[in-house]
Amino acid sequence: MTSVILTDGGMGQELVRRSRSEPTPLWSARVLIDEPELVRDLHAEFIRAGARVITINTYSATPERLAREGAEDLFKPLQKRGIELARQARDEAGDAAIAGCLSPLFGSYAPALTISFEDTLDIYRRIVAEQTDGVDLFLCETMASAEEARAAVTAASESGKPVWVSWTLADHGAPRLRGGETIAAAANALGDLPVAARLLNCCRPEAIAAALPELVALGGPVGAYANGFTSVEALKHGGTVDVLHARHDLDPQAYADQAAGWVDVGAGIVGGCCEVGPAHIAALRDKLTRAGHQITGVS
Repeated sequence: MTSVILTDGGMGQELVRRSRSEPTPLWSARVLIDEPELVRDLHAEFIRAGARVITINTYSATPERLAREGAEDLFKPLQKRGIELARQARDEAGDAAIAGCLSPLFGSYAPALTISFEDTLDIYRRIVAEQTDGVDLFLCETMASAEEARAAVTAASESGKPVWVSWTLADHGAPRLRGGETIAAAANALGDLPVAARLLNCCRPEAIAAALPELVALGGPVGAYANGFTSVEALKHGGTVDVLHARHDLDPQAYADQAAGWVDVGAGIVGGCCEVGPAHIAALRDKLTRAGHQITGVS
């Protein structure tokens, strides 16, 4: 019997469907203030579906994105609210670890839009300072370049909390980060930084399947959580997610089949990203349980 840590799915796209508001570049951050009950309830649904790790909904609440939209004064309130809502959901729905969120600073798929390593590190340190007391671990997710991941992991590791790093891959071709680096090169860029798990996320399930053996070969705990987009090419810097479209061949059972295959290859952490909702996580939980796996939390 293999122990598997089940994480939540994507918050943003699911919240878009439930909200009364139209998406904006800061939409998933604004919903924390305008419709906080949606965020709390979705966290709770993921926990009831089987997730043992949920990530706070602060993906777009970064200083850079807020400053770009003239809302930098919301940084601390949004970080605080994101943690509060995740904790309320855990109190209501059952035990789950809460992951802090270190997201890409210039958009999920734009590795060329970078600033210096030191400036990047300073921003991530600001985020870590706001989240440390309220989370159980840090998830550096959707890292499109090796250097951005190195800055995020450096800042997160200074908290003393466990750190997961998750890279996003090009959807087609040989396994590469969206910035062009190999997985091995991205891992090597982290040097001796303490990393509790390496993951792949926010790319096609097929890209994860192709890359996972290379990630497993590096050793240590690994995981994956894919998105359900047809393509991410339409999303430009500062754009909104409503330009992206969901695949029609990744219903909950089809996604569960994909993710269970990652477990067979060696993934010990699985969940979902954009367009993967509570029903997908529940189907994955059921499939893994039927296969004899044990769903566990973060030790």
